[in-house]
Amino acid sequence: MLCVTASAQFAVSANDGKVMLVDGVNTPSPNPQPDTVSIIDLHVFPPKIIGEVRAPTSVAGPPHSVAIAPDQSIALVTASSKIDPANPKQAIQNDQVSVIDLQSSPPRVLSTLQAGMGASGIDINHAGTMALVANRGEGTVSIFTIQGKTVTAGGKVDLLGGPDSMPGQVMFAADGQTAFVSCGSANDNRIAILKVNGKKVEYTRSDTSDFYANLRPYAMDRTPSGDMAVVGSIGTGLSGGVDVVSLVDLKTNPPRAVDQIAVGPVPEGISVSPNGRYVAVSVMNGTNASKASGFYHDFGLLKILRIDGGKLAVVAETRIGNWCQGAAWTPDSNTVLVQCMVEKEIQMFGFNGKTLKPAGSIKVNGGPAGIRTTK
Repeated sequence: MLCVTASAQFAVSANDGKVMLVDGVNTPSPNPQPDTVSIIDLHVFPPKIIGEVRAPTSVAGPPHSVAIAPDQSIALVTASSKIDPANPKQAIQNDQVSVIDLQSSPPRVLSTLQAGMGASGIDINHAGTMALVANRGEGTVSIFTIQGKTVTAGGKVDLLGGPDSMPGQVMFAADGQTAFVSCGSANDNRIAILKVNGKKVEYTRSDTSDFYANLRPYAMDRTPSGDMAVVGSIGTGLSGGVDVVSLVDLKTNPPRAVDQIAVGPVPEGISVSPNGRYVAVSVMNGTNASKASGFYHDFGLLKILRIDGGKLAVVAETRIGNWCQGAAWTPDSNTVLVQCMVEKEIQMFGFNGKTLKPAGSIKVNGGPAGIRTTK
């Protein structure tokens, strides 16, 4: 029986059941299964799935496609793509956001809302009163107000560059008065800054008010204190060149990158540990390339970076599975969870501050594509 309380420790994993990786191509499955959302109890070891519900999601876009309300009452899950009803061999953009009741047993979908086309990264402010969704296919950010378990659409914000900006991830600042949006187009590369005032969200459309980290910023996360953020840049993707994670000082106005470190090709998932000292990075490492490609590898990488004195340093790394997506930490900062699409499992690793040690895996229905844990 599902039992979620304010003191519970759990993860919410969104699992894409409709696609598969075929020689480096994200391909609709000939036998698609329903997308699912799994609720995983982290208070026990090994962690176990305590609830599951069917809800649309997608592997396309940054893995922070899941957000959990601060009071742990609901989770929001985006779906950036779906199978074309007119052509089951083709995926098309989607705009859905599912509101999932985490306190019911079993969990249930309370409502399905519309964001914008290519609804991808999502975040909820610390007060639990607002959610923002980056709409990758139309260059907008959708606003949702939250009151208890009721989520209501509150309009959209247009970004400079329109659809060509390709917003992927949105992230609230700690005070909730600012939000950041990674614009991953090769012609853009900005991190746009939104101003939040009550239910109103504005974008000033000023190049001088935005900031830059590196080529094609994608996934982002920040420290619990809100003083620093980390940004993974995916560069030219499958070309195989190394990509970087940037450390951003959020105390300056506007924020600025103060350090960068190479992590390998395509840092997909980015997650700061609850203690604010480490960053877990899931790196594709060519697992999503064609096997005939010189960039192909049959394993991904999990890297742990340390944040210290305004600098990043690699302290541990290990091999992981294929086409891996989100990374997340348990609340004690001692275990890292990594979603691997091909294996259809969440791989777990113990971390003692210096080394990573395999700690089992959790099988899910579908390919795990988005994840968040309670804070």
